[in-house]
Amino acid sequence: MTEAAITSHPLDPSRILDADGNIRPRLLTEPFDRAVSLHPDLVAIDFMGREWTYGELGELVDRVATGLQAQGLGKDDRFGLCLPNTPYSVILYYAVLRAGGIVVNLNPLYSPSEVEFLIVDSGAKMVAVPDLEQLHAKVAAAWGKGAMERVVLCPMADVLPFWKSVGMRALKRSEMANRRPGVAYLDYGALAAHDSSPRDMGQVPSDVAVLQYTGGTTGRPKGAMLTHANLAANSAQMLLHIGEERDRQERTLGVLPLFHVFALTCVLNFGIEVCAELVLLPRFEMDEVLKTIARKPPTQMFGVPTIYNALGSLPDDKVPDLSTVRTSISGGAPLPLDVRRQYETRTGSPVSEGYGLTEASPIITSNPLLGRTPVKDNSAGPAFPHTFIEIRDPESGACCLEPGERGEVCARGPQVMKGYWNRPDATEKVFVDGALRTGDIGYLDEDGYLFLVDRMKDIILCSGYNVYPRMIEDAAYENPKVKEAVAIGIPDDYRGEAPKLFVALHEGESLTEEELRAFLKGRLNPIEMPDAYEFRDELPKTLVGKLEKKALVAEERAKAEAAGRAGT
Repeated sequence: MTEAAITSHPLDPSRILDADGNIRPRLLTEPFDRAVSLHPDLVAIDFMGREWTYGELGELVDRVATGLQAQGLGKDDRFGLCLPNTPYSVILYYAVLRAGGIVVNLNPLYSPSEVEFLIVDSGAKMVAVPDLEQLHAKVAAAWGKGAMERVVLCPMADVLPFWKSVGMRALKRSEMANRRPGVAYLDYGALAAHDSSPRDMGQVPSDVAVLQYTGGTTGRPKGAMLTHANLAANSAQMLLHIGEERDRQERTLGVLPLFHVFALTCVLNFGIEVCAELVLLPRFEMDEVLKTIARKPPTQMFGVPTIYNALGSLPDDKVPDLSTVRTSISGGAPLPLDVRRQYETRTGSPVSEGYGLTEASPIITSNPLLGRTPVKDNSAGPAFPHTFIEIRDPESGACCLEPGERGEVCARGPQVMKGYWNRPDATEKVFVDGALRTGDIGYLDEDGYLFLVDRMKDIILCSGYNVYPRMIEDAAYENPKVKEAVAIGIPDDYRGEAPKLFVALHEGESLTEEELRAFLKGRLNPIEMPDAYEFRDELPKTLVGKLEKKALVAEERAKAEAAGRAGT
């Protein structure tokens, strides 16, 4: 079917709304089963050129779910996914949900201590990881420190196209997982060898589906309990936001990692909702991304500003043809206006900025899609369908401030989480009169468009990931030569923000940037590693002697503004 022959038709909302017009609570397996039933022969997953149809995917999910139940995974048991984007990510996600379990997303880029904390805190009974030593070692190191009973090894060669699989087995043997004595392993193949007859666990939409870890100013992650109804609602809200469907299969470029909540909803859950082909890439490598776009032109793209910046900054002869893309959203961090304009000018493909947070599954606002107007510069857009945005006084919590008045952004809607895992204290603090507090400062204009102006949370947004200054500072303080340490975010053309670490040393001590960088490398993950360092005799302090981060932030802001003026 040619693009000219493709037609759109208004969305029939009956499958996602109840008789009163409200979003109907659903299990996440409902849209999955619908896709498998309606389109068993359509391609569901493309991974590096190898394909699986929806029918094949449905069969694998049921087989693995049966295998998980046979291994003792019961209702509400936690199962960790420490995986890059692969078919295993999709199969195990739905298999765990089908088996009655709760998915715990683990970022493979985290340091071993961070992975261990999430495994222990969640009480994960099993954790899946690729059979690559670099990732396997992080999970194996957590053995015996929590409730983990099995490490599920997923062989990467088994999901690659034939010749790539042969090459990996022949040339990458030294990179394969080294099984640890005393660790109970379970091969993915053993799970998939069962018949496709999982037991019905009697789940309801209000059951927790995913523990998606986020953090606060202390940097200690908290598990946001996202229910089936929460995540399915955010997917339904995307359907309503688009408002129409086409008589062709959509194709989603899945380079944003599925362990990130933005990708979890937009790439995976929404992709399955519309029976899209998910073209998965394990990491963002520009050459591979460009080859994949040429091989399988996407119709839907979801990314963080870093990705759009990278694509928009390519030389003229490398800018990809994105004429097939009709839905493109940037999230995870503010999208700079110049990045958006450059991307749209160079690729000819419009991108809309949205806004959300882990605790809201995550989207709560978005600019119009499909070329509709207005898309307002530097705005995160109006409220998502069936979502209510409130601007409250950040001190008193009083609601609601008038258009143009700045206050804390709060949200209500069916996508808002159930609460934090085993953290009733934190749950109580994050809600005010039943509304979710985002910790961000913003205002609504007369049209209801949200503009974000500041953050109450002490976090740095690097390529859409939350980086917590306290974690960097604590790691620096482990060096006995460091007397004072303060980490802040500084503007970065590529990542949006990057960490900068200020340190003061004890009297008589010496430490170079290279030495400090090497010291931190084993204590922080790559995302947390500072991009810049500054050594001072003393760091600024408040009148009561506390390190004054605001002064350093103001200094860096003044430097950036001066550099901007000098460049004009």
